[in-house]
Amino acid sequence: MPETFQLQVVTPGRIFFEGEADFVEIKTGEGRVGIYAGHEPTTVLLDPGVLLIRSGTEVKKAALHTGFAEILPEKISIVAEIAEWPDEIDKNRAEEARIRAKRKLETGEERSILQAELALRKALARLEALK
Repeated sequence: MPETFQLQVVTPGRIFFEGEADFVEIKTGEGRVGIYAGHEPTTVLLDPGVLLIRSGTEVKKAALHTGFAEILPEKISIVAEIAEWPDEIDKNRAEEARIRAKRKLETGEERSILQAELALRKALARLEALK
């Protein structure tokens, strides 16, 4: 069984990452999922969270927003709304978005609560990727 697999992360604006990896961790509606080469074929929906990519001793982190991943034994394809490396994230802006979303959750009407929850998860993903 191969120890590495091909990983491609695509957003509407760019090919965010393309290369070999030996481990990937993503956040789904079911929780965090770690994937190695040879994984059973599956498709998962992504929740906002941190994408971890390990290749040998190198570990990369990125904020990943909603999307989906197709997982095959030799390749993972991720299509995401937004993917950002830590150096692309404005920490102050992410913190302000987190605060706005929390306020909306505390005072919001039912329809805006879902939007506020998603905005909060996106802001938290960005802030977590900066750690």
